[in-house]
Amino acid sequence: MAPVPLVAITKLEHRTDSPFVPVAAPRVTWVTETVTRDWRQAWVELEADGRVVRLEGDASALVPWPFPPLAAGEERTLRVRVGGTDGSTSDWSAPRAVAAGFLPPESWASVPLVGLPAPERIGQPALLRTEFDVHGRVLRAVLHATAHGVSQVEVNGAGVDDATLAPGWTSYQWRVIEDATDVTALLRPGRNAIGVELAAGWYSEAYGFGADARPFYGEQPSAALQLVIRYADGRSETVTTGPGWRAMADGPVRAAGIYSGQHEDARRAMPGWSSPGFDDGSWAPVVVGDPVVPVPRSAPPVRTVAELPVAAAVVAPSGATILDFGQNLAGRVRISASLPAGTTITLRHAEIVHDGELDRASQRGAAATDVYTADGGSFVWEPRFTFHGFRYASVEGWPGDVPAEAFTAVAVSSDLEPIGGLRTSHPLVDRLHEAIVWSTRSNFVSLPTDCPQRDERLGWTGDISMFAPTATALFDVDGFLASWLADVAIEQRAIGGTVPFLVPDVSRMAVSPTAAWGDAATIVPWTLYERYGDVGVLDAQYASMTSWVDLLERLAGENRLWEGGFQFADWLDPTAPADAPTDAKADKELVATAFLFRSADIVARAAAVLGRDEDAARYRRLAEEVRAAFGREYVSPSGRLVSDAQTAYALAIVFGLAPDEERRLAMGRRLAKLVRVNGYRIGTGFVGTPFVLEALAVTGQWAAATRLLTATECPSWLYPITMGATTTWEAWDALRPDGSPSPASTSFNHYAFGAVADWLHRGLAGLGPGEPGYRVLSIAPVPLPGFDHAEARLRTPYGPAVVGWRRNGERVRVSAVVPPNSCAHVRLPDGSPGFEVGSGEHEWTVTVPLPAPRPPMALSLRSTLGDIIEDEAAYATVLEVFERHAPHAAERLRTRTHWDDAVPLAVEFFILPAAVQRAIDDDLAAASAVR
Repeated sequence: MAPVPLVAITKLEHRTDSPFVPVAAPRVTWVTETVTRDWRQAWVELEADGRVVRLEGDASALVPWPFPPLAAGEERTLRVRVGGTDGSTSDWSAPRAVAAGFLPPESWASVPLVGLPAPERIGQPALLRTEFDVHGRVLRAVLHATAHGVSQVEVNGAGVDDATLAPGWTSYQWRVIEDATDVTALLRPGRNAIGVELAAGWYSEAYGFGADARPFYGEQPSAALQLVIRYADGRSETVTTGPGWRAMADGPVRAAGIYSGQHEDARRAMPGWSSPGFDDGSWAPVVVGDPVVPVPRSAPPVRTVAELPVAAAVVAPSGATILDFGQNLAGRVRISASLPAGTTITLRHAEIVHDGELDRASQRGAAATDVYTADGGSFVWEPRFTFHGFRYASVEGWPGDVPAEAFTAVAVSSDLEPIGGLRTSHPLVDRLHEAIVWSTRSNFVSLPTDCPQRDERLGWTGDISMFAPTATALFDVDGFLASWLADVAIEQRAIGGTVPFLVPDVSRMAVSPTAAWGDAATIVPWTLYERYGDVGVLDAQYASMTSWVDLLERLAGENRLWEGGFQFADWLDPTAPADAPTDAKADKELVATAFLFRSADIVARAAAVLGRDEDAARYRRLAEEVRAAFGREYVSPSGRLVSDAQTAYALAIVFGLAPDEERRLAMGRRLAKLVRVNGYRIGTGFVGTPFVLEALAVTGQWAAATRLLTATECPSWLYPITMGATTTWEAWDALRPDGSPSPASTSFNHYAFGAVADWLHRGLAGLGPGEPGYRVLSIAPVPLPGFDHAEARLRTPYGPAVVGWRRNGERVRVSAVVPPNSCAHVRLPDGSPGFEVGSGEHEWTVTVPLPAPRPPMALSLRSTLGDIIEDEAAYATVLEVFERHAPHAAERLRTRTHWDDAVPLAVEFFILPAAVQRAIDDDLAAASAVR
């Protein structure tokens, strides 16, 4: 008899953390566990409240709802069981509640937003409350709440959930989120009360810089809610916001802003304010605004995702105590202590410390300051209506010595489920990967942002366009990014098809079509389809995708080249001047045309998936016309690009723009040479960095890929790690080798350059999607020389997958775990033909020759630059000798040398005095003698 599989429902639509679903017909995902190899599902039965539907076939991820749609407020209990092609049958899964997390849109038509009646200043915090009666036994009570601003709701003195900064940031003028929460356990017979703490949040934040900063959406926060109570006898009652609510501004939260921080005076606390019977006469009728029709939440809310104790504490020259939490993060500081009444504690936050003090330059105009005044006795306080990007916090106003144990860093993020991991034999690469994870957490607070610390924290489209593949390898971001894409489509329609630089767009900037940034409209939904098999997001975004490509087609005209217009280009290429980050080495129009091809190609593929055959043919023709135009304009017969830059070759290779295989390989060789003559330092900005390692690997330039990945000099991926970074930086040189910050005041917590992690998973370790949603895995490891092992893990829609390899000399053992109900295409690193395997554990051993070891070279001023850079030990020796005798020349050697094969060291530094040259030559000879 076949072993009995175990089956479990893992996701309802996009949610794993809640029974509430945002649609009437939620898609269902389940995972089967079994020890049977090559197990395939033959059929599934789904049961909802006694009704069973049988579906034939092996579909198990995002399966369409097979029952009548859920009515608003309806709840059902769902179970599944599966049968395998081997004749096995599982038991029924554990029951999973499925509840409609939405109300009829028309029910919101009479539910107004309410707020403070006479605010004294912009974004003034408020308390709102009402009371109501419960008559009878409550079967179910669900709170549906939204806000223009951020809010926390209490029922009878208790918080309704563990979310924070709810409902989050969307394009408020068109779309706001509603949260559904089961509050049945909080109600009691008789009199009850609802209280809402309300702050400005993103809604009334002042966007812009300096004197230009002002609110974009509105000046005052407000909230709307419906509490739907269903009684055991069949009756139903609804409590809503309206004229009967009361408000006051004299609560403990005196001020709160996303950028500025929160000021709270605990002496103004009002115990019981959200309980029945509390109204001391100081409350006034609310101001009643217009109704708003929210959309149900489709992604997890912001929650606490980690808590960190103080790692070290020092007293700064200014006298403030500086707490180091050991990790850069987005969040706030919690204080647990006992202080005399009236004691005021001030917390200031920063990403780095310089010259013994907080260096707050990277925050620009964000005050990032929290102030708490104690009411006497013990307390636990954490600001709830703000967040900061920080590793360090200074404490002022504490009576006596500051006890480090009283402080905890609380990291907040959209509560996305971690699904992927990576381990390698290179400790710095592993630390880089962990830094990328933390930068993702820090910048996925309600929506994908550029940084968490300064007066920006905006949804830059180019950043997530490049980073989305990496995000999908680390976290379950399907619903999170699908929600943001809904705003992309709305904002895009509002300006006639152009994708704004920011979503939500609060910039008030003039906008024009811009490559990579605007291409988020195609790249992000296609990435979600590739990684999760989410056809629904393609369907939802199809109009947005085609609108963008149609606009580009008109711009390109008959020659099919994207020429002219503003471009961010390869933003923050390390050679670009600090005051001109768009002045990259890669030609702007080449980059733009490459992305025109990429988006046209994506839309052609998306149209085919959706069964839009005529569209698929049309966009395929467009893509091929752009490819041909790119080849005519930018590719020489030898494979050389007219823009001889790392990013240009990386895009051409990975996007498939080489006219033929011969020139593709020639491009790879040229890219490897560019990397080498640059001293194996990175030469790419935002748009080239995600692709440069893949371009080297797929063209066989493994040695160059190794040196580029493992370089530690600036600019490189590992340089920040050697400088103590715990998150990835916005600029390659955000911190200089001497420990001083770059004058550009860039962020130390920015995920864009962390986009390399996608290739670390797919390439170095070898775990990628062979078909959308990992229905078929791609097992194709690239065991780079210099690495002894690597392993990637991913919880796919079909279950956990693992791919790894380990080297023993020239023998490489590749191992894999393929989840049940899926299979894998395998390409082993010895170049043998690919093959297919089914589910289960697998292992193969192949021979992968290593580069022949270089014999120690005799060093002298006659040594060529090319020979020196190829030998890491020789380079280190030369650098050490130069630092001893000519420090200024050593700095030039490190940062500005073009490592050409034919140039001797003596020629490169002919300007050095003869005596210095002799001393260098003597020391090189002495070093060679002992090598």
